[in-house]
Amino acid sequence: MIMHIDILSEVREALDKNKAVVALESTIISHGMPYPQNLECALSCEAVIRENGATPATIAILDGRIKIGLSADELNKLATSKNVMKCSRRDLPYAIAMKKHGAATVSATMIMAELAGIRFFATGGVGGVHRGAEDSMDISADLIELASTNVCVISAGVKSILDIGRTLEFLETHGVPVVAYGQDEFPAFYTAESGYVAPLRLDTPEDVANMMRAKWELGLKGGAIIGNPIPPEHSMPKEEIDAAIAVALKQADEQGITGKNITPFLLSAIKEATSGKSLEANIHLVKNNATLAARIASAY
Repeated sequence: MIMHIDILSEVREALDKNKAVVALESTIISHGMPYPQNLECALSCEAVIRENGATPATIAILDGRIKIGLSADELNKLATSKNVMKCSRRDLPYAIAMKKHGAATVSATMIMAELAGIRFFATGGVGGVHRGAEDSMDISADLIELASTNVCVISAGVKSILDIGRTLEFLETHGVPVVAYGQDEFPAFYTAESGYVAPLRLDTPEDVANMMRAKWELGLKGGAIIGNPIPPEHSMPKEEIDAAIAVALKQADEQGITGKNITPFLLSAIKEATSGKSLEANIHLVKNNATLAARIASAY
């Protein structure tokens, strides 16, 4: 028995029967989207995972307890509460000891998913090397987690507010497989195109499952990034999103926004600059990633 963890009965049953389970993060609910879109997106992601043959497990900390799977009431609490910590690896012991509410970032979700025996995780975008990191040293803990924690992450690439080229170099240094799904170019969150060719390409859920099986059977620790491009009908024009990101980065610099506050700030600023179109794209890409993750987990 693992201390500090409560596993929802639906998730426990699926794990006990060796059925497909997909983890979902909770920072996107508490810090990534406004209410009620955050709750609607969370419920939609859980629904599409079920529709594609897997069991969803949204992961968070409530009153200092790690929750592997959330009830409808717990999802609503997370979506509406104003006192939710944004928890990365470093924050987990504090949030548990102080009995806080905590929303899990990619790195924290990976840790808690692995503790529960969950191998696959759907999110929007992974953190990475921030623009200007050569001066700020702002590099997401998500990248280190991918090198050491045995969870495969299905995302729309890394967030396009980041330095994608340096992020790919960092992942290569740490031996993390980076896959573009169904195309050669690594996706860039709001758009399918980033300008960077992905190191690897796979085209079916079965191929992804087989790659992860081979990796873990060889004893190679760590996960992988499966870059799943946003569907064309929901993609934003690259010029428009690049201009919005430039505006948001300038505002962040002028206001001195740094650290764990910068991503929520930038996402909000980009939403304002695009009249809400970026939020709509975000919702669609998360659901698309949840669908693919369920199919990969089922194949595995």
